[in-house]
Amino acid sequence: MPYELLIALRYLKAKRKQTFVSLITIISILGVILGVMALIIVLSVMSGFQKSLRDKILGINSHVIVLNYQGSFGNYKEQLAKIKEVQGVKDVAPFVITQVLVSNKERSIGMVLRGISPSMQKKVTEIGKFVKDGSIDELEKRDKIPNILIGKELAVNLGVIKGDKLMVILPQGDITPFGLMPKMVEFQIAGVFETGMFDYDTTMGYINLEEAQKLLGIGDKITGIEVKVNDIFKSDLIAQEIQGRLGLPFKVRDWKEMNKNLFSALRLEKTALFIILLLIVLVAAFNIITTLVMLVMEKNKDIAILKSMGATYKSIGKIFKLQGIIIGFAGTVVGGFLGVIISINLHSIVTFAERVTGIELLARDVYFMDRFPSSVDPIDVVLVCGFSFLICYLATLYPAKEAAKMDPAEVLRYD
Repeated sequence: MPYELLIALRYLKAKRKQTFVSLITIISILGVILGVMALIIVLSVMSGFQKSLRDKILGINSHVIVLNYQGSFGNYKEQLAKIKEVQGVKDVAPFVITQVLVSNKERSIGMVLRGISPSMQKKVTEIGKFVKDGSIDELEKRDKIPNILIGKELAVNLGVIKGDKLMVILPQGDITPFGLMPKMVEFQIAGVFETGMFDYDTTMGYINLEEAQKLLGIGDKITGIEVKVNDIFKSDLIAQEIQGRLGLPFKVRDWKEMNKNLFSALRLEKTALFIILLLIVLVAAFNIITTLVMLVMEKNKDIAILKSMGATYKSIGKIFKLQGIIIGFAGTVVGGFLGVIISINLHSIVTFAERVTGIELLARDVYFMDRFPSSVDPIDVVLVCGFSFLICYLATLYPAKEAAKMDPAEVLRYD
């Protein structure tokens, strides 16, 4: 073992008269542990929230949407064929979308109604797995009364369940001798879906594509085309390729563009939290500086003797650098380990805390999530540990420099 490391390790073990210095050393290590642990947990929650939100959005919506500036359009099978030829496209599905009013004779609520082809829709989205009561395949049935799927929160607000009937009212109705009359069609609830996203569960409804076309009176036309791609992170490039093939009056948008503001805000928040919580590590770094400066003052005679015995300027500085590095390394490793373990088991910890305190830490009707999200990103862990260790190392430079330039003759003059 190099003698610099041996001396550094011995200096970390306080003697009776150096108890105060040792206490500051322990506080410094705890400060680094808490800082690293807090950073990893917060970044894991932000990453988990972003990932969970993205998965839910892409579970309900497709990766790319093709619309037409002129509104609904026909001859869509030709466009479907063109889009499927684009490299990276997995599946396509047509849809019709409109805003309607739904009523159960006692209450009326506005709703976004989507007409879909269930067999094709299951290939581009995962809406089928969100149906808790009933099945998306029920929309294929040709009964006297057409079927409809609605969100759980919408069903609660209307006070209806599966099997009940709803009146769908279209404001753009028919012209009669008595003026413009809204169009009303009765539907039977074939199922209730729950996405865990409050906005979707309170405003969305699905019916068969042909029923939607019949309701709107648009014949064999559609509102747009949903596209599923193989790589969601290349959706913007694939959207550009589709736009080039279809040209105007079509407009193509991918999920990143449609949710740009939301995910930009999440990234900004994650960055801001990283910078703010890094201050905890900076406070711990100042503790390290204080510890080493006090140790240099305590060990000035030892330093003088070492120099008189032939220790070089570099070796003396190395002793105190190694002390700071040991403190930083120990705090970073322990904090990183605890941060990862807590992040992995965060949902269980939060659930236990809610059960004990009786306080709901994650309001399901406010946030998009129905469980506390956490996703440990290895890159985040490496960045946190790397920055923390670098800060701890930089904190050793000044005390090490002051110890190295100490004059042994001046220190030992009166001894």
